[in-house]
Amino acid sequence: MRFATDTGGTFTDLVVEDDDGRVTMYKASTVPSDPVAGVLAALTLAAKDRRLSLADLLARGDTFIHGTTHAINAIITGRTAKTALIVTEGHRDILTFREGGRIEPFNHTVPYPKPYVPRALTFEVPERVVYNGEVLTPLDESAVLEVIAYIKAAGVEAVAVCLLWSTINPAHEKRIGELLATHLPGVPVTLSHAINPTLREFRRASSAAIDASLKPLMSRYLGGLTQRLKEAGFAGEVMVLTSGGGMMAAQDVAEAPVRVINSGPSMAPIAGRYYTDLEDKGQSAIVADTGGTTYDISLVRDEHIPMTRELWIGQPTRGHLVGYPSVDVKSIGAGGGSIARVDAGGLLHVGPMSAGAVPGPVCYGKGGTEPTVTDATVVLGYLDPDFFLGGAMKLDRDAAYRAVAEKVAMPLGLGVEEAAWNIINLATENMVQAIADITVAQGIDPAGAVLIGGGGAAGLNSTFIARRLGCETLLIPETGAALSAAGAMMSDVTGEYAVSLFTTTADFDYARMNAALEELRAKCAALANRAAKKVLATRVSIVAEARYENQVWDIDLPLTIARFNDEKDLAAFRAIFDDAHEQIFTIRDPSSHVEIVGLRATVSCKVRPHEAFRLEQVGKVDAKLGKRSVYFTGIGWVDTAIYRLEALPEGKQHQGPAIIESPFTSIVVDPQARFRRSAAGSIIIHP
Repeated sequence: MRFATDTGGTFTDLVVEDDDGRVTMYKASTVPSDPVAGVLAALTLAAKDRRLSLADLLARGDTFIHGTTHAINAIITGRTAKTALIVTEGHRDILTFREGGRIEPFNHTVPYPKPYVPRALTFEVPERVVYNGEVLTPLDESAVLEVIAYIKAAGVEAVAVCLLWSTINPAHEKRIGELLATHLPGVPVTLSHAINPTLREFRRASSAAIDASLKPLMSRYLGGLTQRLKEAGFAGEVMVLTSGGGMMAAQDVAEAPVRVINSGPSMAPIAGRYYTDLEDKGQSAIVADTGGTTYDISLVRDEHIPMTRELWIGQPTRGHLVGYPSVDVKSIGAGGGSIARVDAGGLLHVGPMSAGAVPGPVCYGKGGTEPTVTDATVVLGYLDPDFFLGGAMKLDRDAAYRAVAEKVAMPLGLGVEEAAWNIINLATENMVQAIADITVAQGIDPAGAVLIGGGGAAGLNSTFIARRLGCETLLIPETGAALSAAGAMMSDVTGEYAVSLFTTTADFDYARMNAALEELRAKCAALANRAAKKVLATRVSIVAEARYENQVWDIDLPLTIARFNDEKDLAAFRAIFDDAHEQIFTIRDPSSHVEIVGLRATVSCKVRPHEAFRLEQVGKVDAKLGKRSVYFTGIGWVDTAIYRLEALPEGKQHQGPAIIESPFTSIVVDPQARFRRSAAGSIIIHP
């Protein structure tokens, strides 16, 4: 038995897969002060469903897969460890200077971003390695010991080390690591060449600093999670989702927590690709995961999930650059818990502030006073107050009505229903603009893609979003309410490795290139061997970071050549690069040489034994549950058919208006749209 959880801002999702392939899904409220408590609450629901104790359920499990926002939340809220940074003499301001660039070049009212590690805790040491790995200035160990003494006196909790050209020759970084281990025992250390071996110094320094600052917190969190699961009866392996769309052992994550910054959101496109292929293999998809706090958007293009090394915490250039490869996910502050307010000028705003899990929307009855998107949907009749979470939680419609009336309708001079609709409409517009940004930037026409609606709140306005985008098809999977947790269950055990090198087609270093390729494949094979008992299949992919000479930025080029033997292999690589560059930038430059600045390898080990992924239907329910009055703008209150998602017959076409309900979500289909349930169990809507 396998468990997969995704801890969100409002709810914790759980997907359970029995040994025979049966899949069930559960939701429990997230406990912000103790995320593990929300996980145990969801597991308790699964145990109760099977008439087992929690201990008996966990005793049957062999794998627990966990997605968490604990790391990124710690950075955003400033709860990371007090961290010092050691750099090459003369490079103290690397985190201050960054890579340049401003969102608004002429807006000088925006303060320049503060470095992730303050200058007062950034220390220089005399040493210098040059570009080819030769030592120009030996490491001054006495100066390092003085720095360590100062760090100890300052009460530093973690240390990052980033020396110039350490990716080519890491000897000095390794020696500093040894001195820190000897003279500062128990304090976690991150060496930049080990965590992110890229030639770009700022990115390497930023990755190392972020990683070091997270080590104490994530070690405690993952250690606590593992221990509490063990105490509750779980004796299997705890895996954690990574930003790259895979999973790795919890103990490995504790040693490199920068890898899980984007842990949960990276899984939605994994599930989105699976469901898209079931309906129309190869079609481009926009995967939109609507939670209580955020709206996460990712893409699937030609069955490929785009990756990025431009993962920022906060705004690009104004926030902190993670510098580590991640699934390309764009997040905005919009979700079911997004708060609606009217400013002093009479303008309506929805988000980015969220009511979260505590106190939550007004209709939850937990002390919330500000109207949210969820409250607006209750007012409009989209949600049944008596069937929220399958009836496990009752909603207060009257309280939601009063909050929308007082805080939105009266200031705007609108009726309560129109005010509630405007909340939904503005949230929809924010989401549409976010999708347009990410699709157009990657050359995708959203009108030609299928929109995948994921997350518990996805069904409330995805029909409206798809219509605004011009999408012909909206697909809401049967596991859509827990899309990231479903993606976690489908994910592979992965490892990511990198090697820095510099060579050019003008003077290609065959020996060095082939040695680097062999090193990467050996690391991938070692990971596959460690997980050998569970691995069903292994896939290794290698990309070259390549560019035309004198270009500033490089592109990731999938490397299909196993070994470079002669000029014929080099010419084949060159042709592939020219084609890729032309596809991305609409230009090729055959007169320029091509430079390779690094190699990256990813190994994916398939561990899930089943191919099908269908929710088990528990008990029999009627497909049509009657009607209730629902409000649609321009029409008013309409008697609307209510259907039960899991009981809808497959293939039959229906015309809106309709509300399709399950214990985990409600899908709104307005009068203009048609819908059906596919053979894969998904709801297909044509707006």
